[in-house]
This record gives sequence, structure tokens and C-alpha cells, in this order.
Amino acid sequence: MSKPFIIGITGGSGSGKTSFVKKLREDFNENQIAILSQDDYYIPREEQFLDENGVRNFDLLESIDHMLFAKEINELLEGKTITKLQYIFNNPLQTPEKFEVAPAPILIVEGLFVFHFEAIKKLMDLRVFIHAEDDLKIARRIKRDAEERNYPLEDVLYRYENHVLPSYRAYIEPHKSSAHLVVNNNENFNQAYHVIQNYISHKIMNPNGELKLT
Repeated sequence: MSKPFIIGITGGSGSGKTSFVKKLREDFNENQIAILSQDDYYIPREEQFLDENGVRNFDLLESIDHMLFAKEINELLEGKTITKLQYIFNNPLQTPEKFEVAPAPILIVEGLFVFHFEAIKKLMDLRVFIHAEDDLKIARRIKRDAEERNYPLEDVLYRYENHVLPSYRAYIEPHKSSAHLVVNNNENFNQAYHVIQNYISHKIMNPNGELKLT
């Protein structure tokens, strides 16, 4: 297999990048695309930094084992299959599952800081930034954290104001200008998604062909 075509996808928390990637997984099989998420590279919960109020901050660069992330991206590029254990944050109702990621012609690398870590960013052939307005992002975050991570509303709002937003402004938003494509997801990402979907289909069928995103 020739070198996989790497697509990096980032955006703020609640922007819709996870939904975007899930849609790609629905439309392409594992022989066509591999997906590697930054969320599966958090350091252990007990090692996460505590802020001045004793709340664990998962939105720091140091929260991620980015060296392992980069190492396993390169292993996929070398044709190796990697084994991961799902990261479940602090939800006691969820049991982590072990899963494998096998090489494929298209590799999707997704997460908050994937453009910030230079060792990862430089590997990307296409960089996609998912954008949404702040009020929409916090509403989506409230819904997600209540359902998936068992966080109470007060905790979600505290984390968004003190952890999420400062991190977005410092480590994510500045890289928006370096994206090849910015997807506005205030209402939906359907049109942009179909552009990327068609682009990926073309790359799978014609790995050495040229096709511009328009």
C-alpha cells in the first residue's frame, strides 16, 4: 500500500468535529479510511493537572500524550496496526473498550490540538477546521457532557469558562488560518461534508490524481 493520505480535522469543543468524523465512518469502511482520535491519547485521569479550585483540566496541552500520538500515526504510515483502549474521562457508567486501528488509504487524524503539535501537523496532506459560534458550542457541550460524561451543568459551565475557552483561544483558534478548508457548522456541515466526501472518494480511486477542493 502506498503512503496514506492524511486529513487532519480540528475545531473547538462543541464545533461538531466528532459528528463530522462519525459521518465519515458511516460512509466509508475500515478498508478505505482509518481514524485516529486525540481523545484516546489523554494521560491517566489521576495525572491530569488540578486548577486552583481542584478541578481537573483536560484542556491543557500537557493533558495529551502527543509523543505517543505522533508515534502511532507514524506506525500506521508504516503499515502497522495499532491497539488502543478507549478513554472514558470520569464516567463510571462506561466501560472502556479495546479496539484496533489498521492502515488504510486515507487516515483521519482528529482532535483539539492536532494542528498545534508540529510533529503531527507536518504529516497532514489536508487540514480541515470545523468552526461554530461560541454560544452554539457551549450548548452542544452541555448536551454532550451531560449524556456521555455524567457532568452536572454547573461543572460544564465552569470548565467551559475556565478551561475550554482559554485553551481554544491559545492553542486552537490561532491555527484556523493555516487550514486548507474551514467548515462553518452553525447550522449544519452538509455542503462542506459532501465536498470532502467526494474528495476522499476520488483519492481512494485515484491516489496519485489531482483534485482541488472547491
